[in-house]
Amino acid sequence: MTHDHDVLVLGAGLAGMRAGLEAARNGANVAIVSKVHPIRSHSSAAQGGINAALGEGDTWESHAFDTVKGSDYLADQDAVEIMTQEAPRDIIEFEHMGVIFYRAPDGKLGTRAFGGASQARTYFVGDITGQALLVTLYDQILKAGVKVYEEWFATKLVMENGACRGLVALEMLTGELHVLRSKAVVVASGGLGRLYEPSTNALMCTGDGYSLAYRAGAPLMDMAMVQYHPTTLAGSGFLMTEAARGEGAYLLNSEGDRFMKRYAPNKMELAARDVTSRAEATEIAEGRGINGNVLLDLRHLGPDVILRKLPQIHEMALDYLGIDMIKEPVPVRPGMHYQMGGIKTDVNGATIVPGLYAAGEVACVSVHGGNRLGANSLLDTIVFGRRSGQASAQYAAQTVRSTAGEDLLEAEQARLQGLLDRPYTGETCAGLRLELATMMDEKVGLYRSDAGLHEALDKLREFRRRYENVAVGDKSRVFNQALTFVLELGYLLDCGETIIRDALIRKESRGAHTHVDYPERNDADWMVHTLLTHRGAEDPEIAQLPVTITRWKPEVRTY
Repeated sequence: MTHDHDVLVLGAGLAGMRAGLEAARNGANVAIVSKVHPIRSHSSAAQGGINAALGEGDTWESHAFDTVKGSDYLADQDAVEIMTQEAPRDIIEFEHMGVIFYRAPDGKLGTRAFGGASQARTYFVGDITGQALLVTLYDQILKAGVKVYEEWFATKLVMENGACRGLVALEMLTGELHVLRSKAVVVASGGLGRLYEPSTNALMCTGDGYSLAYRAGAPLMDMAMVQYHPTTLAGSGFLMTEAARGEGAYLLNSEGDRFMKRYAPNKMELAARDVTSRAEATEIAEGRGINGNVLLDLRHLGPDVILRKLPQIHEMALDYLGIDMIKEPVPVRPGMHYQMGGIKTDVNGATIVPGLYAAGEVACVSVHGGNRLGANSLLDTIVFGRRSGQASAQYAAQTVRSTAGEDLLEAEQARLQGLLDRPYTGETCAGLRLELATMMDEKVGLYRSDAGLHEALDKLREFRRRYENVAVGDKSRVFNQALTFVLELGYLLDCGETIIRDALIRKESRGAHTHVDYPERNDADWMVHTLLTHRGAEDPEIAQLPVTITRWKPEVRTY
């Protein structure tokens, strides 16, 4: 079956819904395709807040410098300037839409401090900020009449004469494949966190958009830059928001020492995430951890602050560890959290593939460079979701819709049937996925080495061979998650390969890329972005782009 729209948005998180809303406002016939209900999108897991230079005495220039410094000078400064200049208007717009941000005692919008920021500029709704923004934005797309294909799973982008003209999607409820034709596609499908174990990311964060765009010809940029969050809950990997440290929580080692004073004497617990994660890893490696963890201590904040501003993480610690953080510290450890790299776009979300746009975590503008500052991710989704929605609608207004149909549908049906027809050989999707995720954490995680990365690449090639023998246990058509899990594993393998190859290229340590063989940042040779372009069965093509510097020259990065 075929369906026609002007703009298709893949993903219904904050970037996707903001793109869809803006495209509709610009006159486009818009549809959003999402493999989960929009409110279940992973944007709902963002806890701490969203940054903007709105307060008295704050400036967008200060916000921009903090972002550039946090990125270890790999962010493109023209893009950072746009994001930080446009941030205040987007915060105000969301408040007008109905987001009930926290207000200070004087009645004005109140802020909390976040890591790497020179002043408190993070606006928030308790510790459920992402959820508050997401629910409000869903109301807006319903009001605007945006069509949502809910629980539809994208399997392929439609390409015609080198341009993107839609996508093929599996309607999970029926098992039927559909061709969704359009004049433009915005990929806003979120991150790839399940490539790692442990991760703060939901089970659905499987890098679908990276792989689909990569195979359609869009380069992936700076994929080596994988962020570990310093505070994930012991055992489960659940996110313990940076807002806890923003409100004044301490990090303690087994000796009860606030160890961050040795690593970031000025910022302490509010240093940039890569700095804090490495500090924790060092404490644990040197024997000052507690069963592989350190402690997040909120007791001195008191029950009023914890229950009023941090109720969700208080509940998580109680539910999963039986620990009441009002009375005792919570064990935490670094865990994979966010991908700074992604589909290379310009500041309007456009890729080099005509008709293909991207926004949010899946995209690389680049405003995060080597390390993202906390509470800049929600801002990225809103600013560049809006800009990509507008640009895609304007492009669509001057473009002819796809004529793709039965031939494409039949080819994709045959491919999926081939997966369903595979005989069982003992190789399971879940087992292979866990091996992949564990290997990525061990060899391509917080610390990397040439030897470990070469081992990882060899292992990934082995995983690809084994993937060809993974059978789909469920042969039915209705809501066949066994089939979609196998498809997701294919996406994850593409993501893993690009991260490993990118990490092998970069012979330095910068931001989240800590290379033990090259421990120093090397601006002379590596103040560049790395791009990987898919070439079928051959190794990807590798290219470099200079980092855009407008006003902030690289300096030694200290906190």
